[in-house]
Amino acid sequence: MKHVVSGIFAAALALTASAVLAQDKPPLKIGGILDMSSLYADITGPGSLEAAKMAAEDFGGEVLGRKIEVIAADHQNKADLAANIARNMIDNQHVEMIYDVAASATALAAGDVAKERKKIIIFNGPGSIRLTNEACGPYTVHYVFDTYAQAHVTGLAAVKQGLDSWFFLTADYAFGHDLEKDTTDVVLKADGKVLGSVRHPLNTSDFSSFLLQAQASKAKVIGLANAGGDTVNAIKQAAEFGIMKGGQKVSPLLAFITDIDSIGLQTAQGLLLAEAFYWDMNDQTRAFSKRFMARVHRPPTSAQAGVYSSVMHYLQAVKAAGTTDPDAVMKIMKATPINDFFAKNGHIREDGRMVHDMYLFEVKKPSESKGRWDYYKLLATIPGDQAFQPLSQSRCPLVKK
Repeated sequence: MKHVVSGIFAAALALTASAVLAQDKPPLKIGGILDMSSLYADITGPGSLEAAKMAAEDFGGEVLGRKIEVIAADHQNKADLAANIARNMIDNQHVEMIYDVAASATALAAGDVAKERKKIIIFNGPGSIRLTNEACGPYTVHYVFDTYAQAHVTGLAAVKQGLDSWFFLTADYAFGHDLEKDTTDVVLKADGKVLGSVRHPLNTSDFSSFLLQAQASKAKVIGLANAGGDTVNAIKQAAEFGIMKGGQKVSPLLAFITDIDSIGLQTAQGLLLAEAFYWDMNDQTRAFSKRFMARVHRPPTSAQAGVYSSVMHYLQAVKAAGTTDPDAVMKIMKATPINDFFAKNGHIREDGRMVHDMYLFEVKKPSESKGRWDYYKLLATIPGDQAFQPLSQSRCPLVKK
């Protein structure tokens, strides 16, 4: 009996020791670099932080015996600040993976730091095609959308409808420039014409002078190569000027469900837009969105849904690799298909592009909507290999040709 008791005591000691060792392990930190307070805050911001936390919780809260800790910082749409935050997160806070980054100029800056430090960085909110071309890296993943896909889904659909002359209102930074260029390529290839463009500063409140130039061009389409608050303000002011009533179409080349809510269906009805995700697509998207809405009080944008999906994919790869070593984790992330509410048979290519279906939506008329957030009707599903830039056109040095 004495031997049995001593054996039980020894086993209990061993279990206690292993539990103490597990507690002694440092947390696995993932860090979001987000726009928490400016024109992209609705698209990413606090909602992206909550999505990342949801993924960590649903995964079980720990991996490899380490508690998962989700943090975030506000880059205020400043590229130099984004780079400094990335540096601090990696060097001082020991962050293993950076998610979202929320704008293209800030993403390019943070991406350079992650590349130098050999840390995985996953872009959910940024759109610039440069992120998987010249700025690609072995630890970079571009998850949700990009300017090439937005241009090819929205721009091509518009030209096919006979909207073949364009004038661009372009946000004057990397994302806007790339979106204008990629859409111009699509329009010209489809035998359309570009009659001109004008560039506006980021976070513009008064679009009157830019819209008057677009109106004077008599282009059939005014293409908005901007996002977030800039898109919302431009469309609202275009309606005030009677531009749509005058026969010109306004085409937002990147818009989110939160933008349509801000604009209102009366003004937004009939807009064509490309999205990677819509909360009301099917039972899976509705189930996730219901849980998200309980925390954030509105449906997730495609960027926020992509944050959840990509954080979960990363954590699953860490578990499978048995390590946080970025080379081992990236190998598994690229080898493992992504099948969840966000993507079906999605996969990460050698250039870091996560390839998945994209969707063309039309904004409903007020009479067609059952209520707030019931805004989209699906016009077409575009397979990922048609929506995203083919590898044969890639300028990423990692791509073997």
